[in-house]
Order: sequence, then C-alpha cells, then structure tokens
Amino acid sequence: MDTDTNTRSGRASWHLTHDLDDFLARAGPFLRSRPAPHTVPLTVTETLRTRGRCVYGEGAPEFGVLERDGEVRAAFFRTPPHWLNLTALTPGDADSLAARLAALGRRLPGVNADTDTAAAFAEAWQRHTGAPAALRRRQRLYRLGTLTAPGPVPPGRPRVAVTSDRERLRHWHDEFSASVGLGTARDSAEWADARIDNGGITFWETPDGTPVAMAGSTPQVAGQVRVAPVYTPPHLRGRGYAGAATTEVSRAARAAGADEVLLFTDLSNPTSNGLYQRIGYRPVADFAVYDFTWAPITPGRPSTTPDGHDARAAQPASRPQQLP
Repeated sequence: MDTDTNTRSGRASWHLTHDLDDFLARAGPFLRSRPAPHTVPLTVTETLRTRGRCVYGEGAPEFGVLERDGEVRAAFFRTPPHWLNLTALTPGDADSLAARLAALGRRLPGVNADTDTAAAFAEAWQRHTGAPAALRRRQRLYRLGTLTAPGPVPPGRPRVAVTSDRERLRHWHDEFSASVGLGTARDSAEWADARIDNGGITFWETPDGTPVAMAGSTPQVAGQVRVAPVYTPPHLRGRGYAGAATTEVSRAARAAGADEVLLFTDLSNPTSNGLYQRIGYRPVADFAVYDFTWAPITPGRPSTTPDGHDARAAQPASRPQQLP
C-alpha cells in the first residue's frame, strides 16, 4: 500500500509493506549507501532474513520506504511490540508518515531515530493522535578509529561463547534487557542460540575460567559491525572486564574485514561513554528514543511535549550501556 504527498521538492510516496523481500529490494541500496547511520535497520533486517520474524516478538514486522523523484529518500521498520525505527526524515516527511500511520490506526509505543527526526516524528504523532510523547533515552553512535587498550588489562583472557554457555547467556541477556529498560524485547533462548551460532558473544573470563563480562557483535552487513550488547553483572563492575571484552570484540571485527565498527551508548552514562572513547571510538551522530502513551489528556492540562517538559511525568531513569 502506498500514500502520496506533495512537497516543495517533488511528489513523495510512502510504500508500506509486511514483505521483507519487497522492502529490501526497494530500500537495500539506500540503507547500504550509509551503513553507519543505518546500522540498526541493516542488522535487524539481516537477522529477520536469516532467522525469521520469531526472533523479535509478536506480530508481523512492518516496513516503509519513502520515494521522491524516483529515488529512495528514507525508510522505516517496526517489529511489534517495539518502537518504530526511522532513518533521517525532514519535518514534512515525518508529518506525512505520522499522518499515514495514524490514519491506519497504528498504536505505536514510541520512536527511535536520530535526534532531529525522532523529535519531529514525536511532535507530529502527538499532533495527529493526541498521544503524549516523553523522552526516554538519548544515545550516541560511535565509530571505531584507532583501537587502543583502555589501560591495564585485567587478569584473564577472552573466549567466544559456545553451546555450554547457553544458560549463562540467557540469564545475562535477561539481566541486560532489564537494566536498559527493554523488558522482554527478544526471547532470551533464541537470542542465545543465534549468538552462539554466529560466534557473536565474547566473554572475558578470569584465570580460573569464570566468565565475568560479555561483549557481543552483530554479523557483518554492508561492511559494518555493531558491538552490542556489553554487559557486566553489577557485583563485578569497575574492574576493567567490560573494556577488555569490548576491545577484543572490536579487534576481532576489524580482523574479519569490517570497514566500520560501531556502537551505541546511553548519553546519561558517562562511564560507558568515557570507556569507549578511551578504546578509540569517536562520535558519529546522536539519537533519541521517545515513548508514546495513550492515557486520555486531562482538559486544561498540557500534554507531554517531545522535549520532555511535562510536570505530570517524572524523568525516566537513566539506562546503562547500549541497546542490543
């Protein structure tokens, strides 16, 4: 299904589909043209292509492509029940998409995009649906420059997770998801199986062989690899284990031929941001996540605005490290 809008720069058409192959045929070259800012749609659609939609949750994924003057200008995807993920949009294009999805009766839980796009869509969504938008998290995308070990390496060694680590991976995945506010974002058993199958988790283990931290990496797509997740159990933090694991995963990605090694951080966590910069990661762009709520707006009282200014709502708690 399509919807057309007229803009100053020409006639624009949003093509919406549940067909992954159709989406990749239309949007694939566009996504691959800028692999760093498009790292999330590239890696998620690759996982859907290779392992199926069951890995992300309920309902059929939905995709969209914005075409103007015969060229793809933007794209989105959503794997219910999770946030809408957008590539960069102008305010006008964000408004046209919000209007289209609202007209279709979509009840979005939120949006994840670069800072300007996320704010523009959140404002448009609130305008078209009346659903208040609250800032949940600010993130920064980093790209690896010159890899540097972050100070003294803790005792121990890296080890790639194997089948016998499955239960530990499931447990740590659940702990990580809870710590960043993802809830049941993805089935932990399927996640563990996928990461074991592709060698996508590296432990840092102590000299006696006890895993004390993990760092993951996505399969290489369009020359990019994203480091995620990075997790250390709370009682083991502050000893350099996460830095050591992240350094090893980053080194392995480079050795495997990745042109770009990327990761996201939560901007409210100065510890992780400082660590990754010491390793050699440099900022690329800032992103934001907004939550949409569906409670009725009380007459005479202002609704939440996309900049987070609403006396009715407490500021969301800070979330450590980065999204998986």
